[in-house]
Amino acid sequence: MKTIGQYILLFLLLLTCRQTVQGQQLSSEQGELKGISSINQTTAKAIVGFLASDELEGREAGWKGGKIAGNYIASLLAQMGIKPVFEDYFQPFEAYRVERQKKGRLEIHPDSIEKFKQGVHQKYEMRNILAQIEGENPDEIVIVGAHYDHIGYDPMLENDQIYNGADDNASGVSAVLQIARAFKESGIRPKRTVIFAFWDGEEKGLLGSRYFTQTFVSINKVKGYLNFDMIGRNHDETNPQQVVFFYTAGKPAFEKWLKESIRNYALKLKPDYRAWENPVGGSDNTSFARLNIPIMWFHTDGHPDYHMPGDETDKINWEKLTHITEASFLCLWKMANESF
Repeated sequence: MKTIGQYILLFLLLLTCRQTVQGQQLSSEQGELKGISSINQTTAKAIVGFLASDELEGREAGWKGGKIAGNYIASLLAQMGIKPVFEDYFQPFEAYRVERQKKGRLEIHPDSIEKFKQGVHQKYEMRNILAQIEGENPDEIVIVGAHYDHIGYDPMLENDQIYNGADDNASGVSAVLQIARAFKESGIRPKRTVIFAFWDGEEKGLLGSRYFTQTFVSINKVKGYLNFDMIGRNHDETNPQQVVFFYTAGKPAFEKWLKESIRNYALKLKPDYRAWENPVGGSDNTSFARLNIPIMWFHTDGHPDYHMPGDETDKINWEKLTHITEASFLCLWKMANESF
């Protein structure tokens, strides 16, 4: 039988534990608020403006403009103090195909490459860029990614020779970079490790994300992937808050998270929720969905400047891009810290 003193001691112990748990919850909430507060239009404009500038000549994979874009992204990650996944931020890979007069797509598989090397062939040198914030549980990983390449330029064109790719996909790159900074600014170590990925060669066949999923030794630890591809334009100018939200149908929590984020932070977004049983197709989400990794994908639909020289910075809807970035940070925050 316990004495009154023992009951008081037990009560104080329980109270202390409860206060500790509440303090942890408050810290997490404060971290979330601190993180989302770092996301802003000014940063989005700076990133998209640089990547979609004429000087980068459309950021074609394997070309000079694409390499400059990669160096720029890596420099920003270093400035944030976010560590690389490997020895440095770059994951180099090669892609091969037959001489350009013959039909054939670029291949990255070693067996295909070996066959191409036996004859006249094209060779592209590309680089993914990968950084991470280590989680409390190193055996679980979530990834947020966007491709940073576009389709280059055509010197035979008149009036405008450059496919700047402001929406496709400088907009998505700006979101990943702002989310990376938001996680860093939060001051909270996530439960799962978070990888921030920038894929090369998406426009040539999802090459960067395919290479990563085929070679990353810890791919079985990846619990979820969030993708961006074209999140800065209006598909319908009469509905400027529209955004398509694709997600794995078996994970209804993803839709719930987005709805809560929009409501709690009064974000000006009107999502078109599209649950997808097998979310392969469209973008780099394919590389992960094929391995049965749950995905979320933000996309604002097509527009007349898709893969055209008119995809310029001055046509971006900056408010929508920023609100999508904020909503995505909140979704990734939950993906990195909650069960789903």
